[in-house]
Amino acid sequence: MTTYTAINLIARPGTGPIGPELFEVVQVAMPTVAEGQFLVKQNHMSLDPAMFGWMSADTESYIPPVALGDVMRSSGIGEVVESQHADFKVGDRVMGMMGWKEYHLSDGAGLNKVAAPLPDEAILSVFALPGLTATQGLYSIGKPKSGETLVVSGAAGSVGSIVGQLAKADGLRVIGVVGSDEKADWIVNELGFDGAINYKTDNLSEKLAELTPSGVDVYFENTGGPIQHHVFERMNAHGRIVVCGLIADYPKQNPDLAPNWIPIIKKRLTIQGFTMPDHFGEIPALLTKLTPYVMQGKIKHRAHVLEGLESAITGLNLFFTGKNKGKLIVKI
Repeated sequence: MTTYTAINLIARPGTGPIGPELFEVVQVAMPTVAEGQFLVKQNHMSLDPAMFGWMSADTESYIPPVALGDVMRSSGIGEVVESQHADFKVGDRVMGMMGWKEYHLSDGAGLNKVAAPLPDEAILSVFALPGLTATQGLYSIGKPKSGETLVVSGAAGSVGSIVGQLAKADGLRVIGVVGSDEKADWIVNELGFDGAINYKTDNLSEKLAELTPSGVDVYFENTGGPIQHHVFERMNAHGRIVVCGLIADYPKQNPDLAPNWIPIIKKRLTIQGFTMPDHFGEIPALLTKLTPYVMQGKIKHRAHVLEGLESAITGLNLFFTGKNKGKLIVKI
């Protein structure tokens, strides 16, 4: 019997590092492809901060948690190797939610063909969840205008780096918050940000005031943590805060208190949380918006590639340590 490898979630994470005790590596029988189905060999798989929410027991979140015993949820890119589906032929590249496994049987739901002539790592870094999330959050909620100032946390990450580059291309002053001098150098000298704040070493209040002399119009929040309070105090009237992620608070039993709400009234701020699953129906329009920036060379990326399916297990901890450099991708 021919089999492939998959990884199932078998326990909920606590407050410590992600470890192998949460998962079970299993061998699964290769499926039979029926009429209206096709089989995908997944080549690269995306690791994303959203996975911590998917692994939790929170049933009131925007998407149900992964059931214990089920394949761990993730997006990826691969190639159709067998097909009984009229719209998908052998050799087609597809991306979408496939999970932690080597092969994925699909009827087409949730998968999109990949037309761009770019490597898999570039597709997952720009056109998959990171780019879609950045585009949706920035333009639908952030509503950037040329001449404004945008601050983005997690600025060297897969979402934050694209947010900053899109805003810069549209004529905004862009300041990124990062966790190392190397990342600060990368976003300023490679991506073209106007300035960077190292939240581990800089005086946050002083550095933010220095880099945002005209205040902050748009804050794209990816991390949470102390910087949030300082940016909140710098927000201009009618500012917009896009709440995309709070990775600094995910492992905490008692997350940091939110900023004082009085400025929300005084400055007439708009604060909105969002997640991409609410907008999967808008993917074609988002790709239409994003693609010209990429094709014109306005969006750069870098990928941090881990080798082998099982590397995903401990690879998730790189989100907490900040040691990843670029989009986290597993090469299967």
